[in-house]
Amino acid sequence: MEIVFNMKLPCKLQKRKNWVLASCPVLDVTTQGETEHKAKKNLSAALSLFLISCFERGTLDDVLKDCGFKPVQPGNRLKQNKPGNFINVPVPLSWTKTHALHNQCHA
Repeated sequence: MEIVFNMKLPCKLQKRKNWVLASCPVLDVTTQGETEHKAKKNLSAALSLFLISCFERGTLDDVLKDCGFKPVQPGNRLKQNKPGNFINVPVPLSWTKTHALHNQCHA
């Protein structure tokens, strides 16, 4: 089974000579591109790979907690994000019964 969820994360862009640096300070991930569009696309891919890697190693809960993420109780609505630069990150995760038994979410 594959589950795909999307995260909306803050993004900072900085012009540096011929490059645009794109970073997500919340998860401490940075990349670059020749244009703003390419830098954001590269950041989305880097974040997706980072989150998938954490999931596969069974460290996703700890990483998100360490970065200040908190679980939302059912029925509670999330606060609207402040205006600013955000990036949408698709995170496809492969899930097996064996994986579910050994790496249960404890968030």
